[in-house]
Amino acid sequence: MAYSNLEACLLDLERNGQLLRIKEEVDPFLEMAAIHLRIHAQKGPAILFEKVKGSSFRAASNIFGTLERSQFIFRDTLPQVKHLIEMKINPLAAIQQPLKSLSALPAAMHALPKKNPISKPVLFQQIKISDLPLIQHWPMDGGAFVTLPQVYTEDADYPGMGHSNLGMYRIQLNGNDYIKDEEIGLHYQLHRGIGVHQTKANKKGLPLKVSCFVGGPPAHSVAAVMPLPEGMSEMNFAGVLAGKRFGYAYQDGFCISTDADFVITGEVYPKENKPEGPFGDHLGYYSLQHEFPVMKVHKVYARQNAIWPFTVVGRPPQEDTSFGQLIHAMTDAAVSNEIPGLKQVHAVDAAGVHPLLLAIGSERYTPFLQNKKPAEILTIANHILGTGQLSLAKFVFITADDTNQLDAHHVEPYLKYIFERIDLQNDIHFYTKTTMDTLDYSGENLNSGSKVVIAAYGDVKRSLATEVPSMIRDLNVPSHIVMPGVIAINASEIHTLQLKEALKGKGDELLNQHGVVAIILTEDAAWMGEALNNFLWATFTRTNPSHDIEGVDSGIQNKHWGCAGPLIINATIKKHHAPPVVMDAAVDQRAAKILSKYGW
Repeated sequence: MAYSNLEACLLDLERNGQLLRIKEEVDPFLEMAAIHLRIHAQKGPAILFEKVKGSSFRAASNIFGTLERSQFIFRDTLPQVKHLIEMKINPLAAIQQPLKSLSALPAAMHALPKKNPISKPVLFQQIKISDLPLIQHWPMDGGAFVTLPQVYTEDADYPGMGHSNLGMYRIQLNGNDYIKDEEIGLHYQLHRGIGVHQTKANKKGLPLKVSCFVGGPPAHSVAAVMPLPEGMSEMNFAGVLAGKRFGYAYQDGFCISTDADFVITGEVYPKENKPEGPFGDHLGYYSLQHEFPVMKVHKVYARQNAIWPFTVVGRPPQEDTSFGQLIHAMTDAAVSNEIPGLKQVHAVDAAGVHPLLLAIGSERYTPFLQNKKPAEILTIANHILGTGQLSLAKFVFITADDTNQLDAHHVEPYLKYIFERIDLQNDIHFYTKTTMDTLDYSGENLNSGSKVVIAAYGDVKRSLATEVPSMIRDLNVPSHIVMPGVIAINASEIHTLQLKEALKGKGDELLNQHGVVAIILTEDAAWMGEALNNFLWATFTRTNPSHDIEGVDSGIQNKHWGCAGPLIINATIKKHHAPPVVMDAAVDQRAAKILSKYGW
């Protein structure tokens, strides 16, 4: 159904038993986040905080807490969105399926933004930044942040909505060196459209006008994180998903979403930066303090009875997981059509999304050869690393499946398929001294690190180990099986070079007779062996491939690295890593006490 605003959505969820109202006053310093985390962990309802300490505004979270709830919110528009995206990929679909395409025309009409009179509800009152619910999520955060922002900018060369960008770039509202109510922080990372807009404004010596929309129809939040096909704007998409046109107006030269609950307007001036962060981020660690653009606040608006939406990110899975699942449901075909030969791609949420990408491609180059080895999938892997935000992937696993039975979204069977077939002498391809996701601190400098493509294809080469073999037990170091073919070892007892020397000459036997493909060095092997997600999170968020991957009986031939035995991956926390996020125990107990009153 088409929600006119955020409150309409929340009331609909309440009618369907999917909303929890917290009636007593709650503290925006950690307490609200702790309540959210507890409810989300139990797959609970959306939450409406009716009394926020220090603010007259209500706040809501966990709106997209499960995929099922997200699908419920967009139940009337999801089929039309998928169809329109398919038509964008394949224009012939409109000719081949005219009746189906005709049925999509009303949805397509919603894609056209609608310019409204300036006297719309969002301008009901002008407020200050300090009037907002200033929610701090984690103990070491630098202040309060907007965690569901829709940040709008325009192209200085082509002003207007036609070449605009809407993105979810976090906003720091207070703390650090920001002047209260006058300055806020604007954090954005690599491969973001706002960077292009700021570059153009800087060249002209102009400030970049920025509008931060908060709230409004839930579709607007989803649009801000949507990886859209070339030529489709976020506002077009927001209208289709919302089932109503994106309403906007201009005030003082700034674009205003007339459906939003709040709008913050301001300007970013060339070369004016201030320290932003830390912030507990979606990889499960703090994004540390760095220089980012400072936004000079112009005006802040709120609609009548406005509601402040927020989310809490941390070690996955969190609420943003269902965002990713919803996006996959809508755009899976778009990605595979953009890259020839690519059948499926999965950025693994449990590993922090960008650190680990699993892909399935095609092998059609040499069907006349009986000896199967990676060829086309290497081309596809390079295409992946040159495509939008997929280029931020750090570990790319890719294979081909002639039977079409493999699913990249089933992580353990997928990895098992790779490990049964991998040739460790030839199938590992490093990209050294390249860019890395801004939020990934496994590299030694911000935005810099390495990548690795692991491309395996062909017949099964080995059976994978399901228990720790005797030659590893004989090392007298605590070790645990993590999944077939993968063993975790306590790094406090042995380091990479010691392990490599201890197993020297035994690599081929370990790999091909005992089925050990990878040995992971970690602080707690037993913890890593308890759950697949522990392995995925620790291994892929804490490693810089060029620095942290070694192998038993390894060597370099014609500048290509390989090994005869298992990989040795150092997944320990290094001195330059950011600390993991942990909720304050006393605050967590207060949250539990509050929720016990509501039966949670």
